[in-house]
Amino acid sequence: MNRLRTIVLAVAMLLTAALLVGTASPAGADAAAKKTKKANKGPKQGPAGLNFYKPKGKLPSAHGKLIWQRKAAGSVPLKSAASTKLVLYTSKSAAGKTVAVSGSVSVPKGKAPKGGWPIVSYGHGTTGIADKCAPSRNTKGGVADGYISYTDPIMNQWLRAGYAVARTDYQGLGTPGDHPFLVGKSSGRGVLDIVRAARQLGSKISNKFLIAGHSQGGHAALFAAGQAAKWTPELKLRGTVAYAPASHFKLQAQVLPGLTDPNGLTALASLLVRGMSVEYPQINAQELLSDTVLPYYPLTRTKCLSEISGPDSLGGIAPSELLRDGVDLEPLYGILDAQNPAVTTAAPILLAQGTADGTTPKFLTDTLNGELVALGDSVDYKTYEGVEHGPIVAAAQPDVMDFFEQRLPGGK
Repeated sequence: MNRLRTIVLAVAMLLTAALLVGTASPAGADAAAKKTKKANKGPKQGPAGLNFYKPKGKLPSAHGKLIWQRKAAGSVPLKSAASTKLVLYTSKSAAGKTVAVSGSVSVPKGKAPKGGWPIVSYGHGTTGIADKCAPSRNTKGGVADGYISYTDPIMNQWLRAGYAVARTDYQGLGTPGDHPFLVGKSSGRGVLDIVRAARQLGSKISNKFLIAGHSQGGHAALFAAGQAAKWTPELKLRGTVAYAPASHFKLQAQVLPGLTDPNGLTALASLLVRGMSVEYPQINAQELLSDTVLPYYPLTRTKCLSEISGPDSLGGIAPSELLRDGVDLEPLYGILDAQNPAVTTAAPILLAQGTADGTTPKFLTDTLNGELVALGDSVDYKTYEGVEHGPIVAAAQPDVMDFFEQRLPGGK
């Protein structure tokens, strides 16, 4: 009798256990399925329209963190890319504040090589400070199109050679807050952090990369190269190309009184004042700028360079009239000096400069080359006879491709 009772109890316990397992299994399976689904969901899809540029909630504290992405539209997609994605990612301001930065990432067609696509992080030339001037918002025939799309043929060639291409907008250009125009630490970080973000897209991006940039972007490229080893130590920088990089702003400010003919330099200098004031509150535009310039100064926040450099705007004012008479310029000079892109980097540098450049005159890049070499950098300085500021990117392309292939072969 006791034996029978024991058997009955054992069977009952087994049935109960089976029932419990059967009841618990769907919940456990659901949890596992949800976890798998979340893991397979991939990068977060960003919202449509301009809401893409406005992050919600608290930003991740880590820099180079992808916030979200979506398919690029307008004139942003590169024709030779398998895909071009808009990205919103985290970076750090010069003061160390976490900020959201926008940009785009294009991936070559075909199968990625072992280790992923090598990537070129590109710093764009000056478009303006207003959000509408951001390259990732570009549209055909738009107000900033002429300052952006001229590099498309070059980048399409990079893609065909097997390089992914990342293009940052820089801090505050397209995203909340003012753009710290030509503040080197900020723009350099944006150039580096977009490579980190690109590697989170699931597009098989390598940890080996190159940097390139023109004008303002050449300045950003050099600052990125100088910060790379410490800022993104897991990434392997193989080389940096700087086309006619902006440099020696203090020297340029000192010669303004001698430039008495109206030209677009007044617009650029006004953007510089606005940009520096973002990180350096001691720069007070009301005290610094003349009464001739101040009425136009608010346009630096709402108009692109193409709109404010004309004769009916800041371009109609001589650079000699930019600054107020008698103002103490020493604080400004000290800040401008700190933005000179004479950096130290272990990766080699290719400097490309046109001899007919009126925006970044050759003597400035000559001087910068000497400074970089004196710091111990490996610099290949190439000049191009009769080439002006914008065309330098196309003129240098054969040399740039050789530089890329020697230091980081493309994935094709």
